[in-house]
Order: sequence, then structure tokens, then C-alpha cells
Amino acid sequence: MSIALDEMASRRTSASAAAAGAAGLSSGKLINIDNGGTLTDICVIDGDQVWRTKTLTTPYDLSKCLFEGLRKVSRLIYGEENLLQLLLGTQHIRYSTTQGTNALVERKGPRLGLITGGSLSAAQLREHDGAGELFDALIGERTTTLDLASDEAALEKAAISAVNQLASTGANRIIVAVGGNDRGEAERRLRRILLRKFPPHLLGAIPLLYSHEVVEDDNDLRRAWSAILNAFLHPAMERFLYSAEHKLRENKARNPLLIFRNDGHSARVAKTTAVKTYSSGPRGGMEGSRALAAHYGFRQLLSMDVGGTTTDIGVVDDGVVRAEARGKVEGVGVSFPLCDVVSVGVGGSSIIRVDGKTIRVGPQSVGSAPGPACFGLGGGEATITDAFLLQGLLDPASFFGGELKIDVERARAVIDEKIARPLGLSVETAAVEMEKAWVAKVADALKKVARITPDTTLAAFGGGGPFVVCKVAEAAGISQVLIPGLAAVFSAFGLGFSDIAHQYEATLSSNDAAGLKKASDALFERARRGMAGEGIDFDDCAITTTLQIADDRGEREVTIADGKLPAGIGKDARLSLSLLSAKAIAQPKLSGQFGAGHSAAKAAGQRRIAIDGKPHEVPLYRAEEQSAGSGASGPCVLEEAFYTCRIDAGWRFEFNASGDILLVKA
Repeated sequence: MSIALDEMASRRTSASAAAAGAAGLSSGKLINIDNGGTLTDICVIDGDQVWRTKTLTTPYDLSKCLFEGLRKVSRLIYGEENLLQLLLGTQHIRYSTTQGTNALVERKGPRLGLITGGSLSAAQLREHDGAGELFDALIGERTTTLDLASDEAALEKAAISAVNQLASTGANRIIVAVGGNDRGEAERRLRRILLRKFPPHLLGAIPLLYSHEVVEDDNDLRRAWSAILNAFLHPAMERFLYSAEHKLRENKARNPLLIFRNDGHSARVAKTTAVKTYSSGPRGGMEGSRALAAHYGFRQLLSMDVGGTTTDIGVVDDGVVRAEARGKVEGVGVSFPLCDVVSVGVGGSSIIRVDGKTIRVGPQSVGSAPGPACFGLGGGEATITDAFLLQGLLDPASFFGGELKIDVERARAVIDEKIARPLGLSVETAAVEMEKAWVAKVADALKKVARITPDTTLAAFGGGGPFVVCKVAEAAGISQVLIPGLAAVFSAFGLGFSDIAHQYEATLSSNDAAGLKKASDALFERARRGMAGEGIDFDDCAITTTLQIADDRGEREVTIADGKLPAGIGKDARLSLSLLSAKAIAQPKLSGQFGAGHSAAKAAGQRRIAIDGKPHEVPLYRAEEQSAGSGASGPCVLEEAFYTCRIDAGWRFEFNASGDILLVKA
């Protein structure tokens, strides 16, 4: 992409970004980075100025695309590459990644082994929340159980045998999870035994991970699954994130790299649990969606973030991001709070294939390496990107800002081989059927996540969100769509709405004032140490304490404001106290409204595209050339450097002063 094009785009700062003048921004730039399976997005905010760019994700070395993106955006800001000046002038770098999400979607990760004991069994974990398929994919038959009632010598012999057995079946990380009231002490006993026999400093030592060290939770199933998922995600996250932080320090970054988490907050690498990186990129989009919903007054904003590998779907109801105090990962309950984002294995790079006479979409993806066949990087599978190129929606000259050359003949050849001939269709008809299957999978996922009402607005972002959003909205029964001006990097932009924060939890030893005080004192001390580790004075933090209550009425959460237990708690209730310590840092501000005026959008020419297999000559509108209040009706194509949108007949678009776009079905 030319520098001039990006400079123009940076002046049109987006829905989300115009007038991003939060207090404190003048102390330095804010860099937000969202690392996806196919593309890595970079968004730099400095007062009311926003720059954004994209680079191909390099899965073999994620630090490569990180620094390529930083160098690229430095050229936009300074007119020449100057990474040192950029980092010296930056206050905070916030980073999120979908690598964990994608790893679970595609089941790519370490081979886990599991040792259970006490009242907890592998069968129970497999049955928890219908986790059978996930359990089989991550652990399978690599399980064993220990009799903790054995004497020390017998237990030592059994524990050593268990580790050796799991290692011989291929496990390269082993989780130890014990159930029952004495689970913590039982796991610590096993840890002492196994440390003597399998010291971790030896070459080839298999990491042994204990559930109580990941989280304190009375629910054995949630706690064990939290440990299992953390073990699955930890190796890749650790290798990359520590390497990235080290390289940033070498390049004079002023402050430590902040990892944006799936609870909507950020923290240093060394203070981040791996499982909290799961779905962190999508949570960035949800934080941005929350800000948009509040700004525009949308009652229900259903967000659709379409990347290369997944479509991430979330909901903002009456200004609140839909979340759970005890979240779910692929439907499996865990001990941590999680935004209720559903990641569906369908994106711009999802493999589309024929199964009998049916077209299947995903969840496997070609990612950025080799990428869709049309990229010309060795890809041999059909994707929706190939179909849209064949239909004329994508222009080889302008795709990805003109930086990535795409080849329509490669797209035609792969669709012919993989879809058309197996189904006995023409290539053009095959592309139509691919689009229908892709749209149906996205729309079905939207309807499963939210109850669609007349108050529902669909927010479409990510590089693939705007593609054929009118078709998706119609299939889901939605008549209003918002495309943020920074749609292509919106999740990266949304990271800017996070603060530095940590949450701690402890189980009450007794259901009375003494138990509450003991837990509270312990959590305050942990929070002081944790924030000190961030270089933050604890007195500068906002503190929120909540009590989780589990009894015969179910589980609920109440805020503790006066240091007293609420009335009516039974002696058999299970209580745990949670403390959130947060230090506010600079955030963007939003501006712009719709309906202020109406003028004809400025067309940049015509584009010949196929709609439902029929050729059409339609107007082409470039987003950066539109003024506030400008609009037009479909069919037409709306394009900017990093996304393309087909607006179908019966739909009308309107730009506002921030560059946000509202699509309304007549």
C-alpha cells in the first residue's frame, strides 16, 4: 500500500477513533496489536490521530510479523522506517492474539497426559458440559488414577509409574488434578514426591502441572479443566510472548509489553495466565463494540468479527458485554470470568470442501501460510476469498492496499478442482454455492448466539466482516448493520479500552465475618504484590470485591461494598471472594452521529461483479473519499484499503463524520 493511501486513511480515523483525546494520551502513543491466524493488525493512537495497518501473520515466528507491522506503521507515521522513534514515543503497547483460540479450534497443541485422584476421575471430566470431543482431542487415553490413601512408599511408586506410563504413550505435558476437600494438600504431597524423582531442570523433563497452582476453585471439574486448557495453551504463548517482550526491550520500548486478556483487562507477560489469552483478540472487538453501543445508543449490538480462521461473535446488551463470572471455553466450564464470545471455525481462509454432495466450510484454515490459492504462495485448497475474487468482488489491483497480488486464474483452478468438478457444476455456479454455504454457516452461528429482535444491530468488522454482510444479515433476520470506520483493525482498536488490572480469588475458610476478613486480607496483600510487579502504586488502583455464592439455589455473585457478608447465607454455602485491582490508563474517545444530513456518495467508477451468479455493473465507492452524511443504495461495492463490502439491492449506506457506516435494509 502506498504511504499516501495510508496517510489519507489515518486522517479518516473511524468511528471508533475520531477525536480519541483521552486524558493522558499526550504522554505518549498507544500501540494496539491484534495477532490473528492469517493477519496481524496494528493500530496506533496519538491524541486525535490514528494510524493503522496490517501484515501477514508468520506462524513459524510470531515476532517476525509483530516487528514487520511496527516497522510498517512507523513508515506511515514518520515518512520513513523509524522503529526506535516509534517505541521511544510510545507509552503502552497492548497485544492480543487469537493463536490460543485457533489452536483449540484446529486442535493443534501439545499432547497432554492426566493424573487424577481423590473424588475426581477422567470420566467425570470427559462428561463435564459435554466435553467428550474436546477431552478426546486434548488427552484421549493418556490418563491414569492414583490411590491417595496409599502409604508414602506405595504412592511414590505408583506416581513414578504413572508419569512413565503417560510419557510412554506420548504425553509431553502432564496435569495433576485431585478432587475433594483436601485436594490442595493432596496435590502438594504429589508435587513433593514427583519433584524428587523428576526434577524440572533435567534435559527432556516433562512439565508437571498442578490444578491448584492455576486457580483456587472449590468446583473440581472447573478447576481441572482450567488447568488442562492452560497446559494446552501455555507452551506456544510462553515461547512467543517472552521472546516478543525481550525483543521490544532490546529496541528501547519504554514500558513492558501488556497482554490484553479475555476479561477485558491488560497485564504484563509475567503476570498473565495462558488460559486468559484464549479469545483475547475477540474480547478486544467486544470492548470496542461496547463503546460503540454506548455512543450510538444501540439496545443490542451483535458483533461479527470475521478473520482468516474464525468468526468471533459476541453481544452487547444495554451497554453491557455479555460475559460469565465462570466462563466457558468451547462450551466447557472453567474457573475464570470470560466474555461470552463464540468462535466459529469459518473465516476468509477457511477451507471449503465437498463432502458427498454437500459443501462444508471449515473449521480447518489455510491461514496466511500458504493462504488461499489466489495468494500464489502454494495454497491448494478452495476458500471464500478465492470465490469472491472469481466473482469480481475483490480487485487484484487494490486488494490488501495493493501490497498482496492475488491471481484470479489460481482461484478459478482450485474452485474447479475442489468444488465444481466433484459436484458437476460450472466454476461460476460453484462459487455461488460456496458463498451460500459460507453465509449460512455465519448466519446460523449468529442466530444461535443471540435472539434477534427489531432492536438488534449487527456490527461487522475484521477483514472479512463486511464482505457480504447484507446477505449474512438477511439470513439472520437483521435489518441494520454498522461497519466501524476502523473495521479492518477494529479488534486492535478495541484493546485501547482496557486498563491494567488483576483479579484474585480465595475460598472463605468459614462463612462468617472472620472468614471474610481473612480472605480479604490475603487478597489485598496479593493485589499489592501483583500491582507492584506492574510498577504501579496500589493506592492508585480502583478496588472491586465480589462474593461468589454457591448453594442449593445455584451460583450467584454479589458486590461487597461495606466489608460485610450479605444476610441469608447458609452454613453449607460455598463462598469465595474475588478482588479486582485496576489502574486506569488512557483510552480513546468516540464522536460522530448518523442522520445529520444526506448527500450523494462519490463514486470512484464501476466494478463488474457476479451476484447470485449473474453479472452486474455496479458503482464503486471508496470509503476514504466519502464525506459525513453521504450515502447511496445497493447494489454497489464499498471498498477501503483492507476490506471490501458488497451492498446488495434493498440496502442503503450512510457515512458519518467519524467514518462509521450504517447500512439499513429498506
